[in-house]
Amino acid sequence: MSTLLHLDASARSQSISRELSAAFADAWRARHPGGGYRYRDLAAEPVPFIGEAWTELCDAVLTLPSTHLERLGDLVRTPAQAAAWGIVEPLLSELLSADVILIGTPMYNYSVPAALKAWLDQVTFPRMTLEHRRFVVTSARGGAYSPGAPKAAYDYQERFLRDFFAGHFAVSDTVFVHAELANSRQDPALAHRRAEHDASYADALATARALAGEY
Repeated sequence: MSTLLHLDASARSQSISRELSAAFADAWRARHPGGGYRYRDLAAEPVPFIGEAWTELCDAVLTLPSTHLERLGDLVRTPAQAAAWGIVEPLLSELLSADVILIGTPMYNYSVPAALKAWLDQVTFPRMTLEHRRFVVTSARGGAYSPGAPKAAYDYQERFLRDFFAGHFAVSDTVFVHAELANSRQDPALAHRRAEHDASYADALATARALAGEY
């Protein structure tokens, strides 16, 4: 039985990245009626930033020859570390139990929201691997960052996440679905590009729904 972990990170309760992730999730759940599903709203219920006790757990992991994620709790030695593990354990359990991880995120200041970065920091430990999981990222960007666009070089959102999953999780199967030029809905300076956004948004919705059929 396949399991989907669905995360949203947008500060907007009604956002394009949420619409895209919901399109994938709805299509996936229709295809897997008996599958597992867990949803976490990282903006509405923020994950705390890591603290010193988390770094102590990370240091303890580094002393070991290999990382057994299911046994990280055995490394707890102090009350502060127990409290840190109390935050990590449910997040890591959700991640390890999932076959597909779906992340809906906007681009904020060329990168990802702090809410998403906080989650990544909490669940990431040295020498871990999630190589048998598949990641899907649905995103909205205010401008145009696709290859060939003048600001393509400023896309630290996809580049960061792709490198993060590959470097920390040994995951090469990450698919990105982007809706671009979202700011054309509000910004008069981008109003002349609204048709481009509408086309990008429609294509992203269709792609997200179709992609769910492959997972």
